[in-house]
Amino acid sequence: MIQDSEIAIIGAGIVGLACALHLAQAGHDVTILAPEDDETGASYGNAGVIADYAVMPVGTPDVLRNLPALLFDRDSPLAIRPALALAPWLLRFARESLPGRARQNARAIAALLAPAASCWKELAAEIDGTDLLKPLGSLYLFETEADRRGTNFSTYRAHGVAVEEISRDALGQLQPGLPAGIGVGAAFFPNTVTLDDPGQMLRRLRAAVDAAGVARISTRVTELARNKGGVTLRGADLHLRARRVVIAAGAWSRTLAAQAGDRVPLDTERGYHLEYDSPAPRLIRQMTPVSRGFYFCPMAGRLRVAGTVELGGLDAPASPHRWAVLERGARAILPDLPEPDRRWMGCRPSLPDSRPVIGLSRAGPEVIHAFGHGHLGLTLAPITARLVAAVVAGRAPELDLAPYRPDRF
Repeated sequence: MIQDSEIAIIGAGIVGLACALHLAQAGHDVTILAPEDDETGASYGNAGVIADYAVMPVGTPDVLRNLPALLFDRDSPLAIRPALALAPWLLRFARESLPGRARQNARAIAALLAPAASCWKELAAEIDGTDLLKPLGSLYLFETEADRRGTNFSTYRAHGVAVEEISRDALGQLQPGLPAGIGVGAAFFPNTVTLDDPGQMLRRLRAAVDAAGVARISTRVTELARNKGGVTLRGADLHLRARRVVIAAGAWSRTLAAQAGDRVPLDTERGYHLEYDSPAPRLIRQMTPVSRGFYFCPMAGRLRVAGTVELGGLDAPASPHRWAVLERGARAILPDLPEPDRRWMGCRPSLPDSRPVIGLSRAGPEVIHAFGHGHLGLTLAPITARLVAAVVAGRAPELDLAPYRPDRF
């Protein structure tokens, strides 16, 4: 049976759901197309941070300079599973890591981040999620003086990020659960907001989407084809016609974008986390040991240790070694941690310049892109939804979308 919808949204992660809610509230007939939600995706397993400070792209001159060492160190925060298919992506990544390109990418990311916290507060109020927001700030832990010297505070401030350099004594006051002798100080980002439970926030968003009358078809879209008056979408037991389509399928977006006429160099960045159950928070604030590349994330009833970057595709099994790296790093800071209660791995959409793809397909206005957010999917979901809603309405978005267009590569 052929079904019809005014707007079809492919993807039911945090970005797709936020887009669906904004568009439904604007009076559109919206259908979400996505496989049944098993709560294992990146929208659930992230670090739970609205990362106002994350203005720097993954690729920078420092990363490029240290890339050979990073790639051949098995315990590096950056890991790449050998694959010939990754070579074109890595070449683009190297180019985007050059000084001029890295500065351009940082400006584009900072423009999206500037309204992120206020957008999240508005969205949380709409979906009864304000109680899940924790305005406690975030810490970058300096284990050594070299860590402190390697942190460029002026770069953050140049992009409008509030940051304070604090002493070991001040660190102990902000993070009283930190063992004595750990760290020499920290960078404190006072305006950073974290989530007490990303999964619970997503459930509340999903409930608000349902209440707004958004339909859902539980299937994976495998074919997208333009036709007169719109787009046809197909999958297992699916044949749907829509006037417009929003591609928000995260790491699974590349093939659909190509079918829409946009060749986007999207690949898969796999994230890992461990969780330690605890009735009382071991740490109060989110904290990142800067030389280790992971986050300590205090959440409701548990401590989540999340991070590292692994380029490894959608289909490879999880790497036990990446969990081991996280566990060793966590115990270097908190030596008495028990065995983790849970382990998770999920796939994030990664682009060489760390910018998402947001806006119209170059092949025509029937398709709108909203994917490729990398580490910042949670952070940027509400502002992305507002930008998509403006594009659908035909009005000028609040940000210039040129830096995020699909044909920039």
